[in-house]
Amino acid sequence: MTSLPGFGIGMIGDRINPGFKSTKALLDAEDLAGVQALAVKQVEAGASALDVTIGPRGSTDFQFLAKVVRAIQEAVPVSLCFDSPSAQVQEVCFKAYDRARGGPALINSITEQRWEIMDLYKSYGPFRVIVMASERMEDGIAKQNKTADEIATTAKRAALRLQKDYGMALDYIYIDISVSAVVADTNGLHRATLDAIRTLHADPQLKGLHIMGGLTNIGQQLPPKAADGSDLKLSLECAFLTLAVPLGFDTILCTPWRNYHPLPDDNYVFAAYKNILEQTGSNALRAVRKLYRA
Repeated sequence: MTSLPGFGIGMIGDRINPGFKSTKALLDAEDLAGVQALAVKQVEAGASALDVTIGPRGSTDFQFLAKVVRAIQEAVPVSLCFDSPSAQVQEVCFKAYDRARGGPALINSITEQRWEIMDLYKSYGPFRVIVMASERMEDGIAKQNKTADEIATTAKRAALRLQKDYGMALDYIYIDISVSAVVADTNGLHRATLDAIRTLHADPQLKGLHIMGGLTNIGQQLPPKAADGSDLKLSLECAFLTLAVPLGFDTILCTPWRNYHPLPDDNYVFAAYKNILEQTGSNALRAVRKLYRA
């Protein structure tokens, strides 16, 4: 994948998603030319793959979903990442997708309790897979992963299962480590996430495995500006990347034209974020408030 400037990691463009108001307007108006322009803008900004979702409409209007997939492929020759928990929706996308033009597509995403999506591999493989490592199956019950060991163990179990049962190469597997909001992190989940990245990257059985994530949640419910006047959300995203990339984080689901860049040690938000990582409980909440209160 094309490298993210400043970090040298791959980018999957995330803008073809009705969660963005401007994209929702394009989809509501069935403005396929506008969607194509958005695809081109992301690729020109460095994205080597594009995440694609049209929201709830994608679960019912399969004809429009297929039109969107074909229109994007007419505009850009990159892989598409089909973002839906539904095997039926994923199959509609695969039927519309031209592998000869885009290369192997990606499924976003499977979990241990949504493994039935992998039944599509018989008809549409080989394709690439994003695995959510934030949850696991235990005694038939889905549970949230909260420790580095739980995250890494779930990820490794899924990766080796894909390798053994489907013959999938490890570089076709992307582990989404699910970066959470710092405002709600009173139990050291960010610290666990970083430790899990280190563990997975260092495991010789997983050489070639990709470790990725989206950072849109990290600054959730925080004000737009940090105490030093900087863009708080962007700075937090950069702080995470500055720590995570050297540990093995190699792909980001993102808006490609955002100004991601490594932060120096004396950067205000970076220093505050590192302090948050050392805290738990009410101390963590107080550390978060220091981000935006002088």
